[in-house]
Amino acid sequence: MTQPKTPPRIHVLAKPTGAICNLNCSYCFFLDKEQLYPGSKFRMADELLENYIRQLIETHRTKEVTVAWQGGEPTLMGVDFFRKAIAYQEKYRKPGMTFENTIQTNGTLLNDEWCEFLKENNYLVGLSIDGPRELHDAYRVDKAGGPTFDNVMRGLRLLQKHGVEYNILTTVNAANGNHPLEVYRFLRDEVGASWVQFIPIIERINEDGSTLHQQGTLVSDRSVKPEQFGSFLISIFDEWVRHDVGKVFVQTFEAAVSKWIGAPSGMCVFEPTCGHAVALEHNGDLYSCDHFVEPDYKLGNIQDQPIGDLVGGDRQHQFGRDKLEKLPKYCLDCDVRFACNGECPKNRFITTPDGEPGLNYLCAGYKEFFHHIDEPLRLLAEIMRRNYPAAKIMPILAAQDAAFAKAHPNDPCPCGSGQKFKKCHGLHKTKKSRKTACQPART
Repeated sequence: MTQPKTPPRIHVLAKPTGAICNLNCSYCFFLDKEQLYPGSKFRMADELLENYIRQLIETHRTKEVTVAWQGGEPTLMGVDFFRKAIAYQEKYRKPGMTFENTIQTNGTLLNDEWCEFLKENNYLVGLSIDGPRELHDAYRVDKAGGPTFDNVMRGLRLLQKHGVEYNILTTVNAANGNHPLEVYRFLRDEVGASWVQFIPIIERINEDGSTLHQQGTLVSDRSVKPEQFGSFLISIFDEWVRHDVGKVFVQTFEAAVSKWIGAPSGMCVFEPTCGHAVALEHNGDLYSCDHFVEPDYKLGNIQDQPIGDLVGGDRQHQFGRDKLEKLPKYCLDCDVRFACNGECPKNRFITTPDGEPGLNYLCAGYKEFFHHIDEPLRLLAEIMRRNYPAAKIMPILAAQDAAFAKAHPNDPCPCGSGQKFKKCHGLHKTKKSRKTACQPART
């Protein structure tokens, strides 16, 4: 049975090993989740695997189904577990139904057998790399505290050897947050990434010193600072929009472009509401979100109640509505709310300038970023509305940059604003401006 509020398509992040991983990354919020299941073997049983795949298919009212695996480290289950998952997809497939299989991995356990399987079954592999060696190894360490960079790169080369489709997940943290172009150029030029996700590390420290719950206002020293994150995105955006549009796809930038043309972002954190992406633990427990795997957000167990009923129930519906309904007035009045929508609820633990709770920890950084990209994204949106390729923005910006370089302070600004250069784009030569002087941010 499917509840009336169950969406036609849901996204489940299944964790067949729970929090168990072969690495010991310093910032990993999920490692502490092992405490939720004392005595567990942390392996999804074959019976539960079949039940899950069957329910996932039955719940979907669309022809496309995403089967997503994460951890912990899901490759610890071994290839045969995933062969069974493919077999169950075929067993319960509805007529005309297609599957997108994805797996997020640290890459250190990949070998030829793994990559042959992934290629044969058209898996999309998300590979975690935090940048070049010294930045990656700052926090992504093994159980002995040793570096992992070489093993991850070995896994990457195997994926490339076998022609497996992959994208890159890069966390932004205290170690690499001040090196945006070094990180981006490494991913683009050395890793060969065409799709990149930048995920900010924000570790909330609980009273007992753990990161088990989304509680507290203190963050770890490993956490990226708000302004640091904004500057990180700005530096990479300026490189991308001038050199890599249409060649490299950065998830946050793609989401922003969508918002500027009036479309959904494709990222739950930037949408007004959420709740359609849930997390499945190794024993069948279903949670409201991957970032809220804790007792207060446990919806139930899929062995007792169907996925569709849990996702479509009032409790999960309200979880998603709270993202909108609990926005502070400071956010409701913000000129970039259309792009941000308060970002992820897990990060809303500081107060507004007026003292109202519920402001996002990253607010200052995101405001800086969204104001900075407003003018080029207005231009890009116009290009796309005229059915030109998005890459057309690059020669336009190149010509504009050349004109700015030649302009003198009292010259009319080459942008056509009618203001003197020193009062318009010339401000950027002496002072970083939150937004361009030519146009206000969109409301």
